[in-house]
Amino acid sequence: MRAIVHDPRARHGLRLDDVPDPVPTRGQALVRVAATSLNFGEVTYVATQRAAGEVPGWDAAGVVVAPAGDGSGPPAGTPVVTFGWSGGWAEQRAVDTDQVAPLPPGVDPAAAATLPVAGVTALRALRGLGPLLGRRILVTGASGGVGRFAVQLAALGGAHVVAAVGSPGRGDGLAALGAAEVVVGLGGVTEPVAAAIDNVGGPLLADVVGLLEEGGTVLSVGMASGLPTTLDLEQARIHHAGAHVVAFNVGDRFGPDLDTLVRLLAAGRIDPQVGWHGPWGEVDSAVDALLGRRVPGKAVLEVGR
Repeated sequence: MRAIVHDPRARHGLRLDDVPDPVPTRGQALVRVAATSLNFGEVTYVATQRAAGEVPGWDAAGVVVAPAGDGSGPPAGTPVVTFGWSGGWAEQRAVDTDQVAPLPPGVDPAAAATLPVAGVTALRALRGLGPLLGRRILVTGASGGVGRFAVQLAALGGAHVVAAVGSPGRGDGLAALGAAEVVVGLGGVTEPVAAAIDNVGGPLLADVVGLLEEGGTVLSVGMASGLPTTLDLEQARIHHAGAHVVAFNVGDRFGPDLDTLVRLLAAGRIDPQVGWHGPWGEVDSAVDALLGRRVPGKAVLEVGR
């Protein structure tokens, strides 16, 4: 089969090649992949996370061609969205059945492919903040994949969402997704927030701590800045008593949460925010756009095109 593999000599460390077909275990379904989405982390760190010739890819949507041998998961012919820590950028993927959710009729695989990492991360992070109704929730890096899902899901939960972006153009469309306030940087945040989801890291994370209400929480979800964070905990004790800074990890077993997101997508309650869409032969262009911060939301590749 054809797949995008890691090639240390290639421009972005990626190229199309022929690889052996995957061999599922008894607890895995075999899926013919139609679309996959790129995540900032997997393209940024492909050289350190992948061996030469390995097939990367976390998110993929397609159709089950062979069900799991142990009887778990959906039958052959079922359209699905899937998650795994590798193997998604290929014509076929073997995937654990607890990482799969069926797609309702009419759901576009390209839209569904945006959901696994970005959508589940946003959903689980917001769940970790507790009740959202009426609370001021800050989302930094709100223009990215996780950020745009977090804005939508927080608004659906009744939060007053403050969406922070790095430049004016990156804020386009966020108000329509449910953001009550869209700010460039954090200078426009004029009132404390009950909680925050930080996708940027670096010095910005320390600044977010300074915006928390007493007992507030910030989840460090991502580090798009690539910079370390220095926290003055003494100042936090004095001015933000009880503040929590949590290193968020998305965890595993995506299936149930993917099912929740798929239902919201099918009902039109969330938008996949596909900001770049093209054939997988143009993976370098997609990576250029993603790393260059030119993708509002998600970049999606059509597999086999």
